[in-house]
Amino acid sequence: MDDRLIVDASRVDSEGEEIEGEVGCIDLDEEFVKPFGGVRYRLTAQVFGTELLVRGHLEQDFDLVCCRCGKDFDDTIKVDDFTVSHEIDKKSPEVDLTDEVRESIILALPTYPVCAEACPGIEQKVEMPTDGCWSALDGLKVETKK
Repeated sequence: MDDRLIVDASRVDSEGEEIEGEVGCIDLDEEFVKPFGGVRYRLTAQVFGTELLVRGHLEQDFDLVCCRCGKDFDDTIKVDDFTVSHEIDKKSPEVDLTDEVRESIILALPTYPVCAEACPGIEQKVEMPTDGCWSALDGLKVETKK
Protein backbone atom coordinates (compact mmCIF):
# COMPACT_ATOMS: atom_id res chain seq x y z
CA MET A 1 0.00 0.00 0.00
CA ASP A 2 1.34 3.40 -1.01
CA ASP A 3 1.64 6.31 1.42
CA ARG A 4 0.87 8.94 -1.23
CA LEU A 5 -1.96 9.28 -3.76
CA ILE A 6 -0.42 10.72 -6.89
CA VAL A 7 -2.31 11.20 -10.16
CA ASP A 8 -0.35 11.63 -13.39
CA ALA A 9 -2.53 14.06 -15.35
CA SER A 10 -0.62 13.35 -18.57
CA ARG A 11 -1.97 9.77 -18.51
CA VAL A 12 -5.59 10.67 -17.74
CA ASP A 13 -7.96 9.95 -20.64
CA SER A 14 -9.69 13.05 -22.04
CA GLU A 15 -13.10 11.46 -21.31
CA GLY A 16 -12.14 10.86 -17.68
CA GLU A 17 -10.59 7.92 -15.93
CA GLU A 18 -11.62 5.77 -12.96
CA ILE A 19 -8.98 5.39 -10.26
CA GLU A 20 -9.39 2.83 -7.45
CA GLY A 21 -7.11 1.66 -4.70
CA GLU A 22 -5.95 2.12 -1.14
CA VAL A 23 -3.50 4.58 0.35
CA GLY A 24 -2.16 4.64 3.90
CA CYS A 25 -2.07 8.38 4.49
CA ILE A 26 -3.90 8.65 7.82
CA ASP A 27 -1.58 8.55 10.81
CA LEU A 28 -3.10 10.12 13.89
CA ASP A 29 -1.40 10.33 17.25
CA GLU A 30 -4.71 10.15 19.08
CA GLU A 31 -5.71 7.88 21.96
CA PHE A 32 -9.43 7.64 21.16
CA VAL A 33 -9.33 7.61 17.33
CA LYS A 34 -7.20 4.88 15.77
CA PRO A 35 -7.26 4.20 12.03
CA PHE A 36 -6.66 0.70 10.75
CA GLY A 37 -6.10 -0.29 7.16
CA GLY A 38 -5.77 2.38 4.53
CA VAL A 39 -8.06 4.91 2.90
CA ARG A 40 -9.98 3.15 0.14
CA TYR A 41 -10.78 5.38 -2.81
CA ARG A 42 -12.88 5.20 -5.95
CA LEU A 43 -12.30 8.39 -7.93
CA THR A 44 -12.89 9.84 -11.38
CA ALA A 45 -10.15 12.09 -12.77
CA GLN A 46 -10.73 14.45 -15.70
CA VAL A 47 -8.51 17.02 -17.37
CA PHE A 48 -10.04 20.30 -18.55
CA GLY A 49 -7.33 22.36 -20.25
CA THR A 50 -4.87 23.11 -17.45
CA GLU A 51 -7.07 21.81 -14.66
CA LEU A 52 -7.27 18.32 -13.14
CA LEU A 53 -10.64 17.63 -11.53
CA VAL A 54 -10.91 14.61 -9.24
CA ARG A 55 -14.24 13.50 -7.72
CA GLY A 56 -15.40 10.41 -5.94
CA HIS A 57 -15.72 8.31 -2.81
CA LEU A 58 -13.34 7.76 0.14
CA GLU A 59 -13.64 5.48 3.16
CA GLN A 60 -11.48 4.57 6.14
CA ASP A 61 -11.97 2.15 9.04
CA PHE A 62 -11.41 3.46 12.57
CA ASP A 63 -11.40 2.14 16.12
CA LEU A 64 -13.27 4.81 18.11
CA VAL A 65 -14.27 5.26 21.74
CA CYS A 66 -17.95 5.91 22.47
CA CYS A 67 -18.42 9.27 24.18
CA ARG A 68 -21.43 7.92 26.13
CA CYS A 69 -20.29 4.56 27.50
CA GLY A 70 -16.51 4.68 26.94
CA LYS A 71 -16.35 1.37 25.05
CA ASP A 72 -14.31 0.80 21.89
CA PHE A 73 -16.17 0.24 18.64
CA ASP A 74 -15.29 0.04 14.95
CA ASP A 75 -16.77 2.39 12.37
CA THR A 76 -16.21 3.18 8.71
CA ILE A 77 -15.94 6.87 7.91
CA LYS A 78 -17.18 7.67 4.39
CA VAL A 79 -16.82 10.73 2.19
CA ASP A 80 -19.16 10.45 -0.78
CA ASP A 81 -18.57 13.91 -2.23
CA PHE A 82 -14.77 14.19 -2.37
CA THR A 83 -13.90 16.86 -4.94
CA VAL A 84 -10.59 18.56 -5.60
CA SER A 85 -9.21 20.65 -8.46
CA HIS A 86 -5.54 21.35 -9.27
CA GLU A 87 -3.77 23.47 -11.84
CA ILE A 88 -1.45 21.38 -13.99
CA ASP A 89 1.21 22.08 -16.59
CA LYS A 90 3.16 19.89 -18.99
CA LYS A 91 6.38 20.24 -16.98
CA SER A 92 4.87 18.80 -13.79
CA PRO A 93 1.77 16.75 -14.64
CA GLU A 94 1.83 14.72 -11.41
CA VAL A 95 -0.59 15.89 -8.71
CA ASP A 96 -0.34 14.70 -5.10
CA LEU A 97 -3.83 14.34 -3.58
CA THR A 98 -2.65 12.88 -0.26
CA ASP A 99 -3.23 15.99 1.87
CA GLU A 100 -6.74 16.56 0.47
CA VAL A 101 -7.69 12.90 1.06
CA ARG A 102 -6.37 13.01 4.62
CA GLU A 103 -8.14 16.27 5.39
CA SER A 104 -11.48 15.04 3.99
CA ILE A 105 -11.40 11.89 6.11
CA ILE A 106 -10.43 13.77 9.28
CA LEU A 107 -13.19 16.34 8.74
CA ALA A 108 -15.73 13.51 8.34
CA LEU A 109 -14.86 12.00 11.74
CA PRO A 110 -17.68 12.45 14.25
CA THR A 111 -17.10 15.06 16.94
CA TYR A 112 -18.82 12.87 19.53
CA PRO A 113 -18.66 9.23 18.35
CA VAL A 114 -21.43 6.99 19.64
CA CYS A 115 -21.38 3.20 19.40
CA ALA A 116 -25.17 3.07 18.85
CA GLU A 117 -27.96 5.65 18.85
CA ALA A 118 -29.61 3.76 21.70
CA CYS A 119 -26.42 3.66 23.80
CA PRO A 120 -27.56 4.29 27.39
CA GLY A 121 -24.21 5.61 28.49
CA ILE A 122 -22.35 4.68 31.65
CA GLU A 123 -24.52 2.72 34.05
CA GLN A 124 -25.28 4.84 37.10
CA LYS A 125 -25.49 2.95 40.38
CA VAL A 126 -27.12 4.67 43.31
CA GLU A 127 -26.62 2.85 46.57
CA MET A 128 -28.10 3.79 49.89
CA PRO A 129 -25.77 3.56 52.86
CA THR A 130 -26.31 0.37 54.82
CA ASP A 131 -25.07 1.58 58.20
CA GLY A 132 -28.42 3.18 59.17
CA CYS A 133 -26.95 6.61 59.89
CA TRP A 134 -29.64 8.29 57.81
CA SER A 135 -32.57 6.33 59.26
CA ALA A 136 -32.85 8.82 62.15
CA LEU A 137 -34.21 11.35 59.66
CA ASP A 138 -37.17 9.11 58.77
CA GLY A 139 -39.15 10.16 61.87
CA LEU A 140 -38.25 13.85 61.63
CA LYS A 141 -41.22 16.23 61.75
CA VAL A 142 -40.68 19.64 60.30
CA GLU A 143 -42.97 22.53 61.15
CA THR A 144 -43.19 25.49 58.86
CA LYS A 145 -44.10 29.03 59.99
CA LYS A 146 -46.90 30.73 58.20
